Amino acid sequence: MTDDQLFDAGTTVESGGKESVLRDVRSYRLARVQEQLRKHKCPAILLYDPVNIRYATDTSNMQVWAGRNPARYVMVFADGRIVAWEFHSSEHVWDGLDLNVELRGALSWTFFNAGHGAERRAEAWAAEIVDVFRKHAPGDGLLAVDRLDPFGTACLEKHGITLLDGQALMETARLIKSPGELVLIGESLRTAEKGIERMRHELRPGLTENDIWANLHYENIRNGGEWIETRLLASGDRTNPWMHESSSRVLQAGDLLAFDTDMVGPNGYCSDISRTWLVGDGRPSDEQRKLYELAYAQVHFNMDVLRPGMTFREFSEKAWKIPEQYIKNRYCCLAHGIGMVDEYPSIAHQVDWESAGYDGLFEVGMTVCVESYIGAEGGTQGVKLEQQVVLTENGCVSLTDCSFETDWL
Repeated sequence: MTDDQLFDAGTTVESGGKESVLRDVRSYRLARVQEQLRKHKCPAILLYDPVNIRYATDTSNMQVWAGRNPARYVMVFADGRIVAWEFHSSEHVWDGLDLNVELRGALSWTFFNAGHGAERRAEAWAAEIVDVFRKHAPGDGLLAVDRLDPFGTACLEKHGITLLDGQALMETARLIKSPGELVLIGESLRTAEKGIERMRHELRPGLTENDIWANLHYENIRNGGEWIETRLLASGDRTNPWMHESSSRVLQAGDLLAFDTDMVGPNGYCSDISRTWLVGDGRPSDEQRKLYELAYAQVHFNMDVLRPGMTFREFSEKAWKIPEQYIKNRYCCLAHGIGMVDEYPSIAHQVDWESAGYDGLFEVGMTVCVESYIGAEGGTQGVKLEQQVVLTENGCVSLTDCSFETDWL
């Protein structure tokens, strides 16, 4: 993918064009899943993760609830056939999709649904799964599964089914984004930017963290978005260490306020942007400016280093070196993949490589979030920044125009 193949990040997709984009994206994503199945000589994959189901079929049904309650599942075959077990009276979520799909009713054996009859229901579920699987893949016993509890695993293995790690297969399929996916990601990012602009406009002393955070939710839902994965917004001394979630704390003039959107927006694509602001009309202190300068340097140095063809380990070795006093509170990774949610890979800091690192290769078409958190051990404030990019033949291209506090530098 060259830079001139990128979509115009500010373009609005008209309804007719949007349907064309969606058709292309659906075909591309299903083909990516089929490609992984063929590569692993696996005839089918059973999907429970709502994000994986959305990727393969573009169907969505109570995504957050279904992530906790396994009440719908889909089997995708290497030849493109799909058997879907849909939640009660929800067959309509498949309307208008050009898929070779057979719809059935889902059977759940969670305690909520089955009480103490869970094991019996799991056995009935497994018998149906195996029947469908062997009907379309006779003589083969290898089935990929992305998520399954102990009852389900035991029941399938009792029927002679060998299970393959389907989550790894799906994360690999989701790795490279098509031009159409970049259009949809752009639509999600434009929604996040509206939410961020609204947060910035409302930011003032006397409001609570929750007051500010609500503005991102408002714009996301208002513009057809779906949910927000975390509540990462903090102010004042709650900015150090990072990972405090939005609270009723009242903002004070001179506070730093930092946030991480983690927003699943329109079309199910994630916008993951972090920024840090000053509360009130004053100027940042020397300490605040220093923290910001370091975080800004880390993000932009690492964006300049990152290139397709580079291994994960090489990037970790060449990344910006965090000054000693900020190492303990470093962010959990240097960068991570992004698509419908946070995705493979997660790139470990060099100091963490032996315990948390794994290798791989950056490729053209990957979308990545480059991360920074700078806050001293024992300090009272910190700065969180994050930029979402796509990898092209010429390196990183930012996917958002959301501004930085460059006048602090």
